[in-house]
Amino acid sequence: MFTKLINLLKNDTENWGKYKNYFREVKIPSKATLLSEGEVSKHMYFIKKGCLRMWFNNDGKDVTFQFFFENQAVASIESFFYKTPSKMSLQSIEPSTVVMLSREVFEELGKSYPELKENFFEIMLKRLSNYANLFLSRIKDNPRKRYEDLLKEHPEIIQRVPQHYIASYLGITPISLSRIRNKI
Repeated sequence: MFTKLINLLKNDTENWGKYKNYFREVKIPSKATLLSEGEVSKHMYFIKKGCLRMWFNNDGKDVTFQFFFENQAVASIESFFYKTPSKMSLQSIEPSTVVMLSREVFEELGKSYPELKENFFEIMLKRLSNYANLFLSRIKDNPRKRYEDLLKEHPEIIQRVPQHYIASYLGITPISLSRIRNKI
C-alpha cells in the first residue's frame, strides 16, 4: 500500500509538494513502544525495514496478537479511525525503519485519492481474514498443529521473531513451544 501511495502522489506533481513532508521516516530501536494500550492511535506506520508486533496485556500476561513486516501498514485500527483508546500496544521486535502518517493526513489523502480507500479496504479484509483464522485455530487446533501451520504459512515469523513472542502468539508457554519444536 505504501509504495502505491507514494507512486500515486509522486505522479501527481501538483499535490506531491503538498504531501511529501507529511511522510516522516523514523528509525526505531528494538523493543520501542510506538503505541501503548489505552492511548489513542494518532499514526499509521508503514514498515520499510524491521518487524513490529501488536500485543495486549491479559491480567499481567503479554499476549501477542499479530506480527508485521516490511511493506505492511500497521495501526491500532479501531483506535486510529474511531479516536478511541487502543486495546493493544504496538512494539518493535527488531531495529526498524517506519514511515509515519498522521490520521488527519491519511483522511485527507483518502478524500483526494479514492483508490487509496480501495487499497486500504483490501488490507483490512486480509487482516480480518487473518484474525478469523487465528481465532478458529485457537479453538479447533492443538498447539502442535498451530505451530506447524505457522511454519508452513509464515516462516518469516519463525526466522525473525523471538521464541517467547511466538509462544504468546500461539497461546502456549515457551516451554511447550520448545517441546513441540524438539518433536518436529
